[in-house]
Amino acid sequence: MPAKTVIASVLRTALWALACAVASASAQVSTVAPQAFPPSSAAPTSVVPGDAIAPSPTPAPGEPSFSNDARAMDVLAQQIVERAHIPGMAMAIVQGDKVLLMKGYGVTQMYGREPVTVHTVFRLASLSKAFAGTLAALLVQNGSLAWDMRVVDHLPAFLLPNTEYTRDLTVRDILSQRAGLTRNTYDRDLEADVPFESLVDKLAQAPMACAPGTCYGYQNVSFSLIADVVFAVTGDFYTHLVEKNIFHPLGMYDSSYGRDGLESSPSWARPHVRGAGGWVPVRPREAYYRVPPAAGVNTSIHDMTQWLLAQMGHRPDVLSPALLTDIHTPLAETVDQLHGAPWRRDRLTDARYATGWRIFTYAGHTMIFHGGAVQGYRTMIGFLPDKDIGTVVLWNSESPVPSGLMPMIMDRALGLPPVDWVGIDEVGHAAAAAPAATRYHGRVRASGGYKPGARSGGYTAAAHRSAVKPAAKKKKKGKR
Repeated sequence: MPAKTVIASVLRTALWALACAVASASAQVSTVAPQAFPPSSAAPTSVVPGDAIAPSPTPAPGEPSFSNDARAMDVLAQQIVERAHIPGMAMAIVQGDKVLLMKGYGVTQMYGREPVTVHTVFRLASLSKAFAGTLAALLVQNGSLAWDMRVVDHLPAFLLPNTEYTRDLTVRDILSQRAGLTRNTYDRDLEADVPFESLVDKLAQAPMACAPGTCYGYQNVSFSLIADVVFAVTGDFYTHLVEKNIFHPLGMYDSSYGRDGLESSPSWARPHVRGAGGWVPVRPREAYYRVPPAAGVNTSIHDMTQWLLAQMGHRPDVLSPALLTDIHTPLAETVDQLHGAPWRRDRLTDARYATGWRIFTYAGHTMIFHGGAVQGYRTMIGFLPDKDIGTVVLWNSESPVPSGLMPMIMDRALGLPPVDWVGIDEVGHAAAAAPAATRYHGRVRASGGYKPGARSGGYTAAAHRSAVKPAAKKKKKGKR
């Protein structure tokens, strides 16, 4: 047989073997059972991935003391969805290593029939930042990265407005929001679909508030430089490393990055914006998916429950106590967080930023927290380390009403006098005053475009604003 023929045959055989190996590997990844946790005595045994965990009507013997409160919050969550006509929502409450509540409410799309379940995927927005801080800490732990590593040493083309600032910016600076840039630098350009690479180049002319490492200024663009640094030091993609080191070890198999990841999920919550007749579903916008460390994660309440338990210290096989102490240590004062919502003004006495997390002093107790907001989605996560109680709330609309759930849960955990931070009675009155089941058979105008055949749910934007006027009228700058 001619030599050329032999070589061609060998090459074809090798390529075929490689293709089979890739297909086999893909199949193995896709068939991993959602309930499979890595072997560990610390893996939470109370989570049933296929089912909602709702508090039982009567306490079981020896049931944690916060169970009655979780039952009350379950009822309140249902009332919020029904009275405020929230399209969909999901909530979890944990105490210690026990999941007291993990449940979906409403539907994935207004006027649709698909219910929100524990595996329905939401867009996390800025809750993604804690994944970036945690991955960086894991890489510090294994020696691939160092907190004081200078960004420019691994991204030689990177520039800030002067040589000294460029030289001094570190990994910890970008992840603790101390890059020295003015707040939300180039977020508007990001929302206008300017490529991320172009925005990084523009940082050479960006306005600076201070020298790197010396003051706080919330960022999405500079924060996401961590993905480029991670690739430079490991040779692997940031999103793949999060999947390999966080999602899979924690059993977070509903989780993904990017719009394609969201829209390919078996069940996912559509984003909703205000239209003339109520909430209108729109397609998720791509812009903030271009900064994966800052805002790229999609996940379910099931997976966020695993994440919450891990951050609270109940998965030491994945996140060590030393690592958690490191990323939860406050580094930058954030006085802007003490204002806004009534619960912030009343309960918070100190607010700081750590590494992908906010650290609040809530009624004298440390609360580790982050919020997220992007078109059509809102998210919140928080826990009290000294009480070992935490919660996550995800919803697929821009309503401010569900944001009152978290402070009500925290108040109960601390035994504080009850305050209705949700304003459920006002929401109920507004909904009752609205005309019932009004239909708009034409086209409803929304900021995301026109949606044919959308209908009102008997609840109007005007009625909602009258019920929650301060929160609804507050204008946000950039994404949190």
